[in-house]
Amino acid sequence: MKTQVGIVGAGPAGLTLGRLLERAGIESVIVERQSRDHVEHRIRAGVLEQGTADLLDELGVGARMRSDGIVHHGINLQFDGERHYVPLTELSGGSIVIYGQTEVVKDLIAARLDSGLPLHFEVEDVSVHEIESERPRLRFRDSELECDAIAGCDGFHGVCRDAIPARVLSAFEREYPFGWLGILAQVAPSMEELVYTHHERGFALLSLRSPELSRYYLQVAHDEDVAEWPDERIWEELQRRTRLDGWTLHEGPILEKGVTGMRSFVAEPMQHGRLFLAGDAAHIVPPTGAKGLNLAIHDVRVLGEALVHWYRTGDAAQLDAYSRECLRRVWRAEHFSWWMTTMLHRLPGGDPFDAKLQLSQLRYVCSSDAAARSLAENYVGLLTV
Repeated sequence: MKTQVGIVGAGPAGLTLGRLLERAGIESVIVERQSRDHVEHRIRAGVLEQGTADLLDELGVGARMRSDGIVHHGINLQFDGERHYVPLTELSGGSIVIYGQTEVVKDLIAARLDSGLPLHFEVEDVSVHEIESERPRLRFRDSELECDAIAGCDGFHGVCRDAIPARVLSAFEREYPFGWLGILAQVAPSMEELVYTHHERGFALLSLRSPELSRYYLQVAHDEDVAEWPDERIWEELQRRTRLDGWTLHEGPILEKGVTGMRSFVAEPMQHGRLFLAGDAAHIVPPTGAKGLNLAIHDVRVLGEALVHWYRTGDAAQLDAYSRECLRRVWRAEHFSWWMTTMLHRLPGGDPFDAKLQLSQLRYVCSSDAAARSLAENYVGLLTV
């Protein structure tokens, strides 16, 4: 079998790249280890940057996002018993859209299937070969797929990153001693826009998925046992950390809950030979800055444009610069996510000096137009790096 671009992974990165290539008349085959049902229902990020939402519109898969998604023009920072509004649109000119990653994936899968293009699920034996040649290969199901290029969009635990020789690849990472206990609750959100809360008992985030579904998070230990958190305890802790005079956090049935650890990770370079890494295969950010999904989409936008240019002109300059171009934005997002995380979470040891520094930083962000604008530009993704 032959194709122009082999794509490993049917998450947002792989599916978006496939759509970009389709619109340019470039063939691709997408293979995914998990089932379609699993891919369409795994709960992930729900905040789309301005550029991500605009790209989905450009690709013709944004209709449901625009009808069902919720546009937000700001976020709230809560600390010392007060809630402060950061007007993202006023400060940066951009906005965000609350629309779950699962819904983005459903839209992209539907579009690819409607186009009748190759998309294979439950392919568990994928391997990558001859990436230093002009015809790299994917092997799976006793078959071989010969490609011009391979896009590794198969996540942190995928096979593509390991196909790059160890002598070439460098990894930079940081593990955090805490994680998030996340819940999806069947109750209307108690706030109009996201609330990031700094509290002596630990961080809390109030988010949402729809006008009827709330998505809330609590800082816990990175290896916390979710069985130790019955629904009553979760609501009690959320009430404690987000309490505000004159405001009520409404409770409801908890539909899902789970604990996610937090890490920062970057692999460099993001390309070797004819293999190009994108999304979680190349980098991980803590979720505090809402950057994971958006970075993945930015990666494949850069890669897609470079591939189109290469096929149309024969000039590989953009492809050769792919890793360098992406890593500038990746490290900006890594810093922003680290900054948000360390500013808002209770740090190990409960050092009162650290807590005072956090509060000082939060006050500065909420009292300085320059500091607030920096947060806004990073959060909505409208920045030049």
